[in-house]
Amino acid sequence: MKTLEALKPQPLFNYFEEICQVPRPSKKEEKIRQYLLDFAQQNNLEANTDKIGNVVIKKPASKGMEQAPTVILQTHMDMVCEKNSDKEFDFDNDPIEPIIVDEWVKANGTTLGADCGIGIAAQLAVLTSKEIKHGPIECLITVDEETGLTGAFNLQPGFLTGSVLLNLDSEDEGELFIGCAGGIDTLATFGYQQEKTPENSIALKVSVSGLLGGHSGDDIHKNRGNANKILNRFLWNWNEEFEIQLAEFNGGNLRNAIAREAYGIITIPTTKKDEVLASFNKMAASIKDEFQFAEPKLEITCTETELPTFVIDADSQNRLFNAVYACPHGVLEMSSRMEDMVETSTNLASVKFANDKKIVVTTSQRSEIEGRKYYAAETVKSVFILAGAAIKHSDGYPGWTPNPDSKIVETTVKSYKKLFGDTPVVRSIHAGLECGLFLEKYPHLDMVSFGPTIKGAHSPDERLDISTTEKFWKHLVDVLENIK
Repeated sequence: MKTLEALKPQPLFNYFEEICQVPRPSKKEEKIRQYLLDFAQQNNLEANTDKIGNVVIKKPASKGMEQAPTVILQTHMDMVCEKNSDKEFDFDNDPIEPIIVDEWVKANGTTLGADCGIGIAAQLAVLTSKEIKHGPIECLITVDEETGLTGAFNLQPGFLTGSVLLNLDSEDEGELFIGCAGGIDTLATFGYQQEKTPENSIALKVSVSGLLGGHSGDDIHKNRGNANKILNRFLWNWNEEFEIQLAEFNGGNLRNAIAREAYGIITIPTTKKDEVLASFNKMAASIKDEFQFAEPKLEITCTETELPTFVIDADSQNRLFNAVYACPHGVLEMSSRMEDMVETSTNLASVKFANDKKIVVTTSQRSEIEGRKYYAAETVKSVFILAGAAIKHSDGYPGWTPNPDSKIVETTVKSYKKLFGDTPVVRSIHAGLECGLFLEKYPHLDMVSFGPTIKGAHSPDERLDISTTEKFWKHLVDVLENIK
């Protein structure tokens, strides 16, 4: 018996549960791509892939709708792979385990992949429906949206023929998105020298866990804790007060997720143990008090651990601690164009010890204003240049500028009012969508983005609201039937 088979609408939830069984980490989309191509073959639908691995599945118009414009339904096939530290899980091979908790669908200890699995499920349900009246449809499913927008970057002119695009990758039912922020990543790399662990030392492992984390676009304004920042507060202070030496700093994972967990391993003189633990208890209590409302499940621990063979040199340690302390994280500017919307932000995503005696700090910057996006990236860059790190920027991606004369937005708003007796919120989103890149290749596209409510995206707390999924489906069907 399937977990979601009693949920409405069907077959949307049935397809979503099937998708959960197919591993689909970013940059490893082979299995989900084959699933999509097999689906198309089983349903006698035309399907094509391009050189980068994007898939388009086409369905002819319903009888009498042949003259309607071709509509592109767009999602991405990859998912963010995050799990709780105590969860044994192999994202390359294991199926996601959906569970129902109250009025939500969640996963057992991992991200759910409703971003953007529920959008793919909606595409498949449309493609197999014999009841929906619609014009010609092209379902575009792109690769590697979460870690590089690779599919959208490499989409070639001529792969699509549609003139209207419905992006199904939004996470707030009742809100229609007509624009989004652009983004860029800034990576800082420190070199270091290994030194033998001093004699008469003990090792301590300081761990930060239990944070909410979340999407670095959607959740950046919620004052959630960043595990890298919290861990570094301990290390920076102890570096000033005690004779600590760093053996490892490991925090965060993905560039577009707020760091939920981090740990550091340090060595200290055996004689300093009581002083360091007393300092830890005092600081941990203070920090937990700071986050008592924003992060009620925050856990900070300090335990003795196995003594490492090597530590890093003091100069590299000082530069790393100071840079992470100084690096901004969070909202930089609120929008002057749209009330209560973030304009510019930066995310201190991860700090990792890499091979070849390197430490890599990954950050990402977003803004609805192109110039402010680069200003934020340059601000972060300057911090790490002062600390002696090597800097590399990603190519970045453009924002999506709202079109005040959009016909599809007009149709989508009218449909929502008719169905639900309420007016949807029409706004831009601080998270990145692929739409800006699509406009570069297909400047004639008229676009809108909408979806069901998803909370906690990019974290194991990700959950999909069941009732809004039904509303999303009804809305999508009505829009398709009324595009003239």
